[in-house]
Amino acid sequence: MSTPRSGRRAARAQRAAGGASSPRWWTTPAVQRTWWWFKRLAPWCLAALVLALVARQARAVDWPAVWQALQSLSPARLAAAAALALASYGLFASFDLLGRRLTGHRLSAARTLGIAAISYAFNLNFGAWVGSVGLRLRLYSRWGLAVPTVLQVMAYSLATNWLGYLWVGGAVLWWAPPRLPATWQLPDTALQAAGGVMLAAALAYLALCRCARRRRLTWRTRTLVLPSGRVAVLQAVMGGANWLLIGAIAWGLLGGRIDYASVLGTMLLAAVAGVVTHVPANLGVLEAVVVATLGSRLPAHELLAAMLAYRAAYYLLPLVFALPAYALSEAAARGRPGPSKRPAAGAPPQVV
Repeated sequence: MSTPRSGRRAARAQRAAGGASSPRWWTTPAVQRTWWWFKRLAPWCLAALVLALVARQARAVDWPAVWQALQSLSPARLAAAAALALASYGLFASFDLLGRRLTGHRLSAARTLGIAAISYAFNLNFGAWVGSVGLRLRLYSRWGLAVPTVLQVMAYSLATNWLGYLWVGGAVLWWAPPRLPATWQLPDTALQAAGGVMLAAALAYLALCRCARRRRLTWRTRTLVLPSGRVAVLQAVMGGANWLLIGAIAWGLLGGRIDYASVLGTMLLAAVAGVVTHVPANLGVLEAVVVATLGSRLPAHELLAAMLAYRAAYYLLPLVFALPAYALSEAAARGRPGPSKRPAAGAPPQVV
């Protein structure tokens, strides 16, 4: 005769067996196919919607006034924006130096910086799949780095960038939430709550790198080694400094007539909007977010003039240097022996 406890065990085992034999609804082929198509079509639909809204807004812009405002920007202000843009590029490229140290690959620091800077310029102007992924893989592989090592370098660079975004954006939303248009209907408390979540996420990453006993993170066939707490703090400082430089470029082009925190918050919001819409070069999205957020504080034509100057300094000027640098890199790599004739430059990752 079975006891009540053994009966409950048998019932649990029977339910478990029945659950194993019947697949969950989200794993069925029809749902998987639907999700596959949704992931590929949704970004394009969103991008088309955004571009349509931008085009409608562009028809209402007084472009002669924008051109006049653009011509009124002083050479000193434009030169300062260009200098800050190049400094930001140099700082962003140095994210790959952290990846070089953490993975232990043997490419020189100068070549690593060059590859990262070229890839970043292509990434901003032509999209992440072209610059951040495709070009990085091509350039690093041409110089002998194994693909898993390149992917680890990219992962460390992305972590540095978005860790900086989290704590800078979180601080702005928490202490100086931007004044959004009334139609958005987002109270300051909601923005401060979002800022608190972002700051908590940044602190969680730092704590994970400092205290985690398990240092290797595995996803499918990929493995990433957590940096030490000291390197994680360096990631936060470098990533945050880059976003602060981006805000300083826009703030300087606006002549300091809007407080720095509001300009920085707007640029952070525009960056996320560009990522979500997948529009190459953030074309139109940047300008639309800036006008919508800061349009009550400066005329639209002055904001657009400043953003056109920002686009020239931060997008086009680095691309002018990146295009010939990429051609020279291809020519130099073509003269080297093929990957099969030289050892890969990658090395097992290490904790620093």
